Amino acid sequence: ILQSHTVLHARSLKNKTSVTPCTISEWSDWSGCAEPCKATYRVRRRHVIQEQRNGGEACPPLEEKAGCVEYWTQQGVECNHALLPALITTGGYGKARRKRAASSENERAGYCVEFQLAAITEGCLHGNSSYTRWMRYLSEGHVVCVECQHPALDSRSLHCYGDGSGSKKNEVLHWQAVGNPRCRGTWKRIRQLDTCSCPSVHSFLFI
Repeated sequence: ILQSHTVLHARSLKNKTSVTPCTISEWSDWSGCAEPCKATYRVRRRHVIQEQRNGGEACPPLEEKAGCVEYWTQQGVECNHALLPALITTGGYGKARRKRAASSENERAGYCVEFQLAAITEGCLHGNSSYTRWMRYLSEGHVVCVECQHPALDSRSLHCYGDGSGSKKNEVLHWQAVGNPRCRGTWKRIRQLDTCSCPSVHSFLFI
C-alpha cells in the first residue's frame, strides 16, 4: 500500500510540473556595418524572456549576422570605390527585400547590368547553408545579370556601387558573394539594361 501511495504521489508531482519551452523576444533592428568602406557584417540580437524548464524546447540562436557594406564614412565622406568589390546575392532575395523596403513615389526605377564572369574562387563551391548554395552554380565564362534596385540604389549617385559604370571596355572588375567571404572573383561589364528583365537562371542582386 505504501509503494502504491508513493507512485501515485510521484505521478501527481509530475502532472503539476509543467513543461515550459524557451520564450524569446523579437529580433532587434539590424546594427550598422561593423566598419565603413569594406565588406563586413551587421548584427541583430534577441534575448531570452523565459528559460526552458523540465525538458521544454531549448532556446534558438540569439544572434544573427549578415553581409554588409557602408559606402560613406561616419563623417559623410564617400569611400574610394576602387577598394570596394560589387557585393552580390541570389536574385530571389529581391522579392523579399522589396516587401521589406518602404515604398516611395520618388523611388527611382532600378536597372540591370550584364557581366561575363572571368574568375571564380574555389570557396564558392563550399557553401553548405541554404542561403549560400546558389554560389555553386557560378561558372567562368557565363554571362550573369545583376539587378540594381531600391534600397541598394544610392539616392545620391543613382547607381548601385560596384555596377562598373565608368569602367573601361573589358576592364576586369571585382565582385564578392554576400554570406561567404571566400566566394569572390572578377568579371567584365557587358552592358546596362534600363528595362530590367533578368532571367531566373544566373540572376543576381547588388547589395
